[in-house]
Amino acid sequence: MMDGFNLDSPLVCEGIVGDGCGGGRIFFVEDSKLKVYDPITKERMILLENLSDVLSISKAGCIITLECKDENRLFDLSTLK
Repeated sequence: MMDGFNLDSPLVCEGIVGDGCGGGRIFFVEDSKLKVYDPITKERMILLENLSDVLSISKAGCIITLECKDENRLFDLSTLK
């Protein structure tokens, strides 16, 4: 657990410092939204809305992959798209 987040949950992933974008932040899916939490400022921000059937989330560099029931969606942190 980190700041109340279960890092073993498939809907939570931690940005590794030095791996590109979002290092040290926690990315998670909640209420059909991709959100980010900054443990330093304690702020949360919505990155993407209207998600459905998300099974898992992962991050490599600046790309967050959302594995959904019917498709995989990619979100680029460098462009916020």
